[in-house]
Amino acid sequence: MRLAKLNIRTEIMEPSNIHVARIEAVREIMRSKGIDAVLITGSDPHNSEYPAERWKQVQWICGFTGEAGDIVITPDHAGLWTDTRYFIQAVQQLEGTGVELHKTRIPGEVRIPQWLATAAFDGSKKTVTVAVDGLAVNINTINGIKAAFKTAGRHLDNSLASESSFKIVDIPDMLESLWTDRPAVPATPVITLGEALAGESRSSKIQWLREEAERKGCSAVLITGLDEIAWILNARGSDVDYNPVVISYLLVTMDNTVWYVRKNSARTPDSETASSFEELQADGIEIKDYDDIFLDLAQEDNLSFDSLAVDPSSVNYHLAKILAGMKGKLKVVYDESPVQLRKAVKNETEIAGMRDAHLEDGLAMEKFLFWLDCRVKSGEPVDEWDAAQKLDSIRAEIPGCVGNSFQTISAYGPGAALPHYVTPEKGSARLEPHGLYLCDSGGQYLFGTTDITRTVPLGPCTALEMEDYTLVLKGHIGLARAVFPAGTTGCQIDYSARSPLWLNKRDYGHGTGHGIGFFLNVHEGPQEIRHNFNSVPLLPGMITSDEPGIYREGLHGVRHESLILCTDAGTNEFGKWRCFENLTICHIDTAPIIRELMTEEEINWLNDYNDRVYRILSPLLPEDVARWLRERTLPV
Repeated sequence: MRLAKLNIRTEIMEPSNIHVARIEAVREIMRSKGIDAVLITGSDPHNSEYPAERWKQVQWICGFTGEAGDIVITPDHAGLWTDTRYFIQAVQQLEGTGVELHKTRIPGEVRIPQWLATAAFDGSKKTVTVAVDGLAVNINTINGIKAAFKTAGRHLDNSLASESSFKIVDIPDMLESLWTDRPAVPATPVITLGEALAGESRSSKIQWLREEAERKGCSAVLITGLDEIAWILNARGSDVDYNPVVISYLLVTMDNTVWYVRKNSARTPDSETASSFEELQADGIEIKDYDDIFLDLAQEDNLSFDSLAVDPSSVNYHLAKILAGMKGKLKVVYDESPVQLRKAVKNETEIAGMRDAHLEDGLAMEKFLFWLDCRVKSGEPVDEWDAAQKLDSIRAEIPGCVGNSFQTISAYGPGAALPHYVTPEKGSARLEPHGLYLCDSGGQYLFGTTDITRTVPLGPCTALEMEDYTLVLKGHIGLARAVFPAGTTGCQIDYSARSPLWLNKRDYGHGTGHGIGFFLNVHEGPQEIRHNFNSVPLLPGMITSDEPGIYREGLHGVRHESLILCTDAGTNEFGKWRCFENLTICHIDTAPIIRELMTEEEINWLNDYNDRVYRILSPLLPEDVARWLRERTLPV
């Protein structure tokens, strides 16, 4: 289906009016094509959490910049669905756009499929047509919409005029004709990691994947998740900001491995990519163009296999429709990819690399916090952006650092009340010698990935700031000290971080812990520590964040985050046990603590942790920084 090109005069409009005009332009297309609703997701063809600029379609339509958000447009309604992390941000960014905020991860929530099926249309309309960009929505989402409509009494593409029906129309790159300066699919240089860094060869991983496919009764497997592809091939790029991945698909059969990627040595003549491709080809990996995947899977003559395993959570609807068109010629088995779990359990080489990364990162953090303390005390002007730039520059000097693992969150006062605050380059808040400053940051290194949050006092704090600081720290310590039976899942120990807050009738809306990749995405699964039920147990070798927090709109925010490695805690007559090793090496400020709120066990843990930080880092720090760190790590 082709879309008529519409001109939108954005250069003379206020930002909110730009978005009003863009939404109206979509409605004009809807009217011309008989479409009742359009779903625009914040994802890409691989269901990535962080998409490349080309697929930031929600941001282009309505101005919302959060990583999690989908928008639905009907003739008389435009709504954004996002979760608790972004409520405050969404209210601010949607002002004047006419877009209504629909809150998720709260009691009584109504998700997009149910809203479309039950709230968007009255029962008098015989057929409802929902349009999607099939390249930017996964098959699980489409299946959810279909199920919701069927539950509401509508039948898919029903030919009986007497009964209510619905249709889902796939319009790849739906916004292309409106978004005239839309970025192209990125093509950045590709590098490879040797076995000495990755701990396992790509040939070994591919052989394991073939064995997994056979266990599913399949003769081939299609990998569509970008971090999974990077892990299997021991290849990295920078197609997505902060995520060292390459936009691509990977097809592994019993005899061949084909990498569909939008770059090759002929089209991208940089020597790094050419050398990487030569190495991959020497290992038997065929390099084909990114878009060839659609043609290859649509033609029976191109198939050397009769059954294909695909993960429905990451395969896009457009590609899934092509596979559905091969019914009778190709058996498609939709099942969870085994790569996520195996990738999450780090091997010894990866764990050693992550320890090295956290040592280097800890040195950078202490140098930054020393600089920040001196700058604020001296009275020299410094704002949130200045601080972020300083930390980024210190990290960039570390050998093996290839950039940040996400955009540094540098937040003071009210800004810190936004869990995913975007520090503005212009007009960011000046740091004053009082209150709490929150910095959430991380680095990408050739030998690991880091993610750390430290909330520090810039001077005297209010009683409420100190109380919140202490309660969140108690939760952080509670999870770090946890000991639990083998087989325990993240949702079963989430309470260890929340209990100090819950006992004081306080809470936070985000998860307590996420998995983290090895020189890969800063967020990865399948394990997590949060409310939601997740059946994946915490296994030795998994690295997860420990980051409880509290956020008070208009006042302040507190978050303490370190990365923790799940390890074996021994076996006795009651079974096998697990615990955590703290990987992050950066002191926790004791000045805002209310001593009476903490137990002796918590104080002992904090003193031991800070003493360990000092002992490890002080010999490697400049003398003045080491002296400053000694003062910050004295026992409470």
